[in-house]
Amino acid sequence: MTGVEEVAVAPIALQRLEPLLTPERVERLETYVAVARRLLEGRTVWNLNSTARGGGVAEMLHTLVAYAAGTGVDIRWLVVGGDPDFFAVTKRLHNRLHGVPGDAGALDAAARATYDATLARHRGQVLEHVRPGDVVLLHDPQTAGLAQALRDRGAFVVWRCHVGLDDHNAWTREAWGFLRELVEPAQACIFSRESFAPDWVDRRWLRVIPPSLDPFSPKNIDLDAAEVDRLVHREGLVVEGSPLPRDGRVVLQVSRWDRLKDMAGVLDAFAGHLDELPPDVHLVLAGPEATGVADDPEAAEVLAECRALWRALPTRARDRSHLVSVPMDDLDDNARTVNALQRWATVVVQKSLAEGFGLTVTEPMWKGRPVVASAVGGILDQVEDGVSGLLLRDPRDGAELAGALSSLLADAGRREEMGRAAHERVRDHYLADRHLIQYVELFAQLMGEV
Repeated sequence: MTGVEEVAVAPIALQRLEPLLTPERVERLETYVAVARRLLEGRTVWNLNSTARGGGVAEMLHTLVAYAAGTGVDIRWLVVGGDPDFFAVTKRLHNRLHGVPGDAGALDAAARATYDATLARHRGQVLEHVRPGDVVLLHDPQTAGLAQALRDRGAFVVWRCHVGLDDHNAWTREAWGFLRELVEPAQACIFSRESFAPDWVDRRWLRVIPPSLDPFSPKNIDLDAAEVDRLVHREGLVVEGSPLPRDGRVVLQVSRWDRLKDMAGVLDAFAGHLDELPPDVHLVLAGPEATGVADDPEAAEVLAECRALWRALPTRARDRSHLVSVPMDDLDDNARTVNALQRWATVVVQKSLAEGFGLTVTEPMWKGRPVVASAVGGILDQVEDGVSGLLLRDPRDGAELAGALSSLLADAGRREEMGRAAHERVRDHYLADRHLIQYVELFAQLMGEV
């Protein structure tokens, strides 16, 4: 998609969350809903990003837009597309904001010209939608270049960055140098962790708002055992390896095919430490169909690398490892399949090399699954090490991963206790009521009411 399209999202009543919340949380949420209705009367809240399918940002927007619309607030979602050259530049920015070079390309004048030309083509369409006094949430580098035009239009503009690195390096500084003049016109910035923000972001207008999870979405809703079995074992999911096992136990990682998620590193660690793991344990690496995420041009390449690595493994490692590609043509079916895989797994892994915030950590935690995840970025906030999961100090250390898996696989009681604590952690900190309240507090400040 190369133009501007509005994503239709059906409203969902916030009352759906009430059975999961304490009476105090319900009362606080109702108070903030009343504030939001008053603040936003006659205004529209716009969310702008670059894809409606695939990845955590799109999933989060489907949830938040639906719940906010359910309160009576006029909230809408626009997708601003681009061509392959544009997404090559924004993927380069994505990688460098995570502290790695990504491709060999430069963030030079030519890259800036490609970026600017794409948003210039769409600016008029976006401005046709937005009125003075509206609130616009621009998500990630793909939309940052619209901030000045929207400010000139008289909108309240917030830039929401979902990625970042705690310890800045030359690559992050290069990316922030590219983005600075694009982002600075925004009146406020939102990050998942304060440490992700560069030092030039005005701390008075910086907000830390982690993402949240919708327990009632197809990705997270309860599934019975029969549906889990049907979805996990249907034909066509496995792209490398034998059919998924019906006996034994499973270690699962679900991620986009992105080098920063290090699917290849999980496969390499599993195969290299096979003798240290119980003989009934299989590894499943699952990602979206590689052509299904519009703004991720590297996905097909990373999947191909993982397939080549799998084919080069010894036979005994290939027999116990499986690569899965989940179709993207039906988003509900995709989400339910991921849900089923997470519920089926014995232990879920997220061995990211960098992570803004891991919804693929929060999701299995909600389902009561023990998680082994890298101690990077937002995962450090999500998982309490040794309580609601295990954190890997060095995400590149395959022996550390194997040791953590071995310890959990040997102790069913510990897995159950950790899964229970993980579920409670998500319930207490990562549901939509907290997320929406933080946005209302920011909007009130923008409009001079606090």
